[in-house]
Amino acid sequence: MNAQFKRGIVELCVLSILVEKDNYGYEIINQLSEHIDVSENAIYPILRRLTKEGYFETYLKESNEGAPRKYYKMSEKGFVYYIKLREQWDQFIGGVYHIINKGGKKYEEIFRRFKERT
Repeated sequence: MNAQFKRGIVELCVLSILVEKDNYGYEIINQLSEHIDVSENAIYPILRRLTKEGYFETYLKESNEGAPRKYYKMSEKGFVYYIKLREQWDQFIGGVYHIINKGGKKYEEIFRRFKERT
C-alpha cells in the first residue's frame, strides 16, 4: 500500500481508537495490528505529533507489569479534529465506492462486464 495513503488512514484509525477510550501506545499498536499492517515506528511519531498539536493529552498510570505507562487521552480539540477528518473520510470513501462499484461488486460481475466490452 502507498505509504502516504496509509499514513493518513493510520492517523484516522489512531483517532478512532482514542475517541472510544484512553490507551497507551503499545495497546494502540496491538489494536491496529489486528486489522492493518503497522509498526511502532509509524505509530509513535503520530502520537507525538498529535499530542504536540493539542489533540491528545497524556498521563502516566501505574502498571502491574513494570514501569508506569503513558496513556493518551483525546482532548476536546482532538475530538473536533476527529469529527472533521471522519466527515472527510466518509465523503471520500463514499465517492470511491461509487466509482469502483460501477463495474459490479463481485469480481465475477466485473470480469463479465469487461469481457462484454472487449
